[in-house]
Amino acid sequence: MSDEKLTSSKPEEDLATRFPTAYSILFLLIILVAALTWIIPAGQYERTMNEEVGREIAVPGTYVTVDSNPQGFVDVMLAPTAGFYDPDSYVANAIDVALFVLFLGGFLGVINATGAIDTGIRNVMHRLKGREIWMIPILMTLFALGGTTYGMAEETLAFYAILIPIIIAAGYDAITGVAVILIGAGIGVLGSTINPFATVIASNAADIPFTDGIVLRLVLLIGGLVICSVYVMRYAKRIKLDPTRSVVARQQNAHRKLFLQGHDELENFDLSGTQKITLVIFALTFIAMIWGVSSQGWWMARMGALFFGSAIVIGIISRLGEKKLTSSFVDGARDLLGVALVVGLARGIVVIMEQGMIADTILHSAESTLGGLPELTFINLIFWIEVGMSFFVPSSSGLAVLSMPILAPLGDFADVGRDLVVTAYQSANGLVNLINPTFAVVVGGLAIGRISYDRWLVFIWPLLLILTVFISAVISIGAFL
Repeated sequence: MSDEKLTSSKPEEDLATRFPTAYSILFLLIILVAALTWIIPAGQYERTMNEEVGREIAVPGTYVTVDSNPQGFVDVMLAPTAGFYDPDSYVANAIDVALFVLFLGGFLGVINATGAIDTGIRNVMHRLKGREIWMIPILMTLFALGGTTYGMAEETLAFYAILIPIIIAAGYDAITGVAVILIGAGIGVLGSTINPFATVIASNAADIPFTDGIVLRLVLLIGGLVICSVYVMRYAKRIKLDPTRSVVARQQNAHRKLFLQGHDELENFDLSGTQKITLVIFALTFIAMIWGVSSQGWWMARMGALFFGSAIVIGIISRLGEKKLTSSFVDGARDLLGVALVVGLARGIVVIMEQGMIADTILHSAESTLGGLPELTFINLIFWIEVGMSFFVPSSSGLAVLSMPILAPLGDFADVGRDLVVTAYQSANGLVNLINPTFAVVVGGLAIGRISYDRWLVFIWPLLLILTVFISAVISIGAFL
């Protein structure tokens, strides 16, 4: 099949899909969760402050039913706004993430205006000619290290616009670029070892040292990374030989036009002195971000300030001028405006569930079901319960604080170590967050990569089955050790 037959005459038609957009999917989920608040009884656990976790945690055995608070039409309409901040108390929800995305977009807009990225891509392709496939496992390993050590998630949004053009220029497709980042960091979180937002918080909530169970988690991390790297590499090789086998074959030419911006038609790949300095500052910006998040307690506001400051420095060094600097920054932010809106919608689902007070009821139902089960049945049920809850509570720290104080002590009655319950929780949460439509990192990454959600599911579902079998085998063996 020729490229002309794969695409229409208009790029916007090439990128179109009959599957609903992320905005529609998320709003429909808001409506669905609101409907559940009319069906599922409201209930709450008592909570107490845990200084080690730094948050309030549920107290086992204290669940009581409370007056229901079903979410109606007005609540549904307010949910997208409430996803950014509480409209009554003005407490922030996801507004910081959304603003970070806009500052990131502005930074990338300024970088693109210098031409350094386009020239750098040509330079990389020239140097790696014939060995491009090895970018995949190397990059996935780097992202997995970020995931397993400090829970790299929202920070990955900064890398899509940089790596996808490189992957496409190497002869692969946009979904390969998304997979390298999303699956790479995701498998790191799934196999978290010292991740403070998953393993450490969950272990503290379960009242055990976070180092308990680290060997089994290393098995999940290394084994999962090998499985995922091989899966993505095999797909990349296949579609490089035959582009029509790409799951986004129809969008292939449109993706090239969008991400490469004509750079593959140019011969020059020599970086100027100014462009080399620009790329050094570009790299140092990401190094500073990783250092700040992992050791200085930085979060979205400081990361946004870092990208904002770097954009100004790069604009001055590249002599863009005031007008081109500001227009490039605004245009870049505009390109990621849709991603920022998706972040708020995703958080709106969680807000509806919290206001409807159904999360504790779901957890109490799990608590009642698990009592006195055999080891193998118990740990696998824990895994699947956490899978289900992850769709409603995508935050690894939020799910840990919600579920571990209740579910971890139940392991004592089933003769299953609490560390294995923690491992089952983080594996389930990490697995679901590879596809979770309520997780801003998933819908945000797909939006930047211009990949529709249905195409992502077509690509990843065999990998999900393989990982599910692998995780179940590991935790089942762990139950008998």
